[in-house]
Amino acid sequence: MTKILMTGNAAVGDAAIRAGCQCYFGYPITPQNELTEYMATHLSRRKGCSFIQAESEISAINMVYGASLAGVRTMTSSSSPGISLKQEGISYLAACELPAVIVNMSRGGPGLGSISAAQSDYFQATRGGGHGDYRTIVLAPSSVQELVDLTHRAFDLSDKYRIPVIILGDGMLGQMMEPVEFKHEAPKELPVRSNALRGAKGRPSRYVKTFTSKPTELEEINWSLFRRYQLIKKEETTFEALMADDAELLVVAFGIAARIAKGAVNRARSNGMKIGMLRPITLWPFPSHKLEELAKKTRHYLVFEMNMGQMLEDVQLALGGKGDVSFYGRPGGVIPTPSEVYRVISRLYYRKA
Repeated sequence: MTKILMTGNAAVGDAAIRAGCQCYFGYPITPQNELTEYMATHLSRRKGCSFIQAESEISAINMVYGASLAGVRTMTSSSSPGISLKQEGISYLAACELPAVIVNMSRGGPGLGSISAAQSDYFQATRGGGHGDYRTIVLAPSSVQELVDLTHRAFDLSDKYRIPVIILGDGMLGQMMEPVEFKHEAPKELPVRSNALRGAKGRPSRYVKTFTSKPTELEEINWSLFRRYQLIKKEETTFEALMADDAELLVVAFGIAARIAKGAVNRARSNGMKIGMLRPITLWPFPSHKLEELAKKTRHYLVFEMNMGQMLEDVQLALGGKGDVSFYGRPGGVIPTPSEVYRVISRLYYRKA
C-alpha cells in the first residue's frame, strides 16, 4: 500500500472523507486551519457533501447538530478556545443521542494562550466540558498515522453508541508531516439511522428534543445515558503498554507527550533501568483497570504531560493510593525533548533505588 506524506491536519480531513463524512462545518483558528482548508477543497467536490465555513464556532456546532439529525456523518474541528464555544452544542448532541466527530488541535491556555502545542484541554475533553451529566468518547493519537486510524474509529464509535466523539490532538501533531497509509474505507452506502429526521411520509412524526418539564422523564434519560457509558467503559477502553510487565517505574503519558516519552523510556531500558510506559489511547474511558492491574507489581509512577497535571488526577484515582506518583509537565506550549524526560526518569529511578 502506497504511503503519502501529509500533515496531521490534512490527514484527518482525508481520513474523514474516506470514512464517509458528508458534512463539515468549521471556523478558522490556528493551529488547525489546514484541516478546514482541506475540507473546503476536497469535501465540497463530492456529490451530496457539504462544506460550510460558519460565522462562528457556535454556529458551526449547531450546524453539526442539524446535519446529525438528518442522519449523515458530520464533523467539526477547532482549537482550544473555539472548542470552549462549542460546549453547549456538544451537550445538546449528547442529550439527543446524536453522533458527531469533534477534532481539537489544542493550543496553550488558559484564555487565548498561544498557538504553541499543549495538552491543556484534558479536563475539558474528559469531563464532558459542557453542562449536565454526559460524557464524550475521547481519543488521543500520538502520530499522524494514528490520527488517520482514530478518525475512522471515531466515526464508527460515534454511530455505534450515538455519542459525540472527540479527537484530542495538539498543534504539534496537526502541523507535523509524516508518511501515512489509508487502510480503511467506508461502505459506499452507509445505512441511515433509524432515528434520522428525513420526512414523515407514511409514518408518524418523530420528535428530537432535550427539554422536558417532567423530572422523572429527565432522570430516566440520564440513567439511560449512564448505562450506555458503562457499556462503553467495558467495551471500548484502549491503551498501549510498553515494557510494563516488569517495570519498576512506569511512565504514564498520552498523545504527543507519550511519543516524546517513548524515546526516553527506550533509552532508559538500553541503560539497564527497568522502565515501562502506559499510553492511554482512550482518555475517556480511561484505562483505570490496567493501572489497577499494574499496581500489583509496580510501585513507582511518573505522569508526564504538556500541562499542569490534568491526567495526573485520573492516574491517582485509578491507583487509589497504591503507588508513589510523581509528575513532570511543561505547560504553555514548550515542547520537551526525550533527553529532558530521560533526565527526570533517571533521577526518580535512582532515588527510589
